[in-house]
Amino acid sequence: MTPDRAGPAAPVPAGCEDTVWFRHSDSLPAAARGTARQLAHRIGLLPERAAEVALAVSEAATNLRRHAVDGAMVLRVVRTDTEAALEFLTVDSGPGMADVPAALADGYSSGPTLGIGLGAVARLADAFDLHSLPGRGTVLTARFWNRTPAGRAAAAAGEPAAAGLTRPMSGQELCGDAWAVRPLGALPPVPGRVLPRAAGVAGAALDWSVLTNRAPRTPVSPGPGRPDAGSFLLLFCDGLGHGPLAARAASDAVAAFHRSQAHRPEEVLADLHRVLRTGRGGAIAVALVEPAAARVVFCGVGNVSAFVVDTATGARRSLPSSPGIVGHQLPAPHTVQQELPPGSAVVLHSDGLTDRWRAPDVPGLFSHLPVTAAALLLREAGVRRDDAGVVVAKGAW
Repeated sequence: MTPDRAGPAAPVPAGCEDTVWFRHSDSLPAAARGTARQLAHRIGLLPERAAEVALAVSEAATNLRRHAVDGAMVLRVVRTDTEAALEFLTVDSGPGMADVPAALADGYSSGPTLGIGLGAVARLADAFDLHSLPGRGTVLTARFWNRTPAGRAAAAAGEPAAAGLTRPMSGQELCGDAWAVRPLGALPPVPGRVLPRAAGVAGAALDWSVLTNRAPRTPVSPGPGRPDAGSFLLLFCDGLGHGPLAARAASDAVAAFHRSQAHRPEEVLADLHRVLRTGRGGAIAVALVEPAAARVVFCGVGNVSAFVVDTATGARRSLPSSPGIVGHQLPAPHTVQQELPPGSAVVLHSDGLTDRWRAPDVPGLFSHLPVTAAALLLREAGVRRDDAGVVVAKGAW
């Protein structure tokens, strides 16, 4: 959001160092490899696993530097309550791959790299996803858990049904956009590539702090007036302005979202409004996704775009927000409801993405993991003059 007032510098929000973007440059492979080693050491990956991560990052970054158009790489830490993993994504605008299976075959190379190939990266990763279109570009996602029983259990638990991606505006290190998910009951994970479950290891479902870097609330049991099990709340916040103050507002909103006892979107917004009164505030949207009832209940304030997308046809329906600023000018709540067709997706994003994107323009957009879909939308619709963020929820509802 564009700021309407200035303020004193704020402390760096906790956890912001867990996400690092690298732009296309000759120094990209070395810089990304060094950062990957630092993050791997900080989260306690075993030395052998840290070396595998560094090798995979080097291969992907070298491919990006040599072949990509307008390429970028992001490294970040993802967490459960007890475990942490290192994840990277590469995003570029071309040239794309005409034959993805061939590119993943052992020994395949389109030029000089470190030599292990994308197929080896896929084998080293616990989760791997690749979307590529000739002439359009490639998005690659890879996640690496520890080689411990607990790490293998986290990897084997599957993918969360929602994931997002944020990127600070050019010239800034901190991003004022943030997203989060809060479960209201058990939700089946999205199918994804996972390792076999380790023998003798209890495999609890991967919790919703994965990819949010925030501890989740205890799931709420269904009761009178409460959503059914499997429902969840989805938050997107665009902190007012840019830089540390906007990032602080977004961080405070996420923390308040997880502390809130409310389960209706308008009640959650009221809780966040009280918390954000002492800061900048922001544009915030909250969606209650109820797969069992096949509906989405939505309440938003400010310039956050929200859509329900029919992944079979590409048709999308808007979820409108009201004018205002949460924390300063909270209007009377305006809650809307939309049907949730089978296999559909829910997308929330800031005005750092244009809302003119169309799912049919990106073949395969929603046939990949939610985080890959988020990266594709960021590439297709993101702008450099503002913080940009998007969260995608999709599942077999």
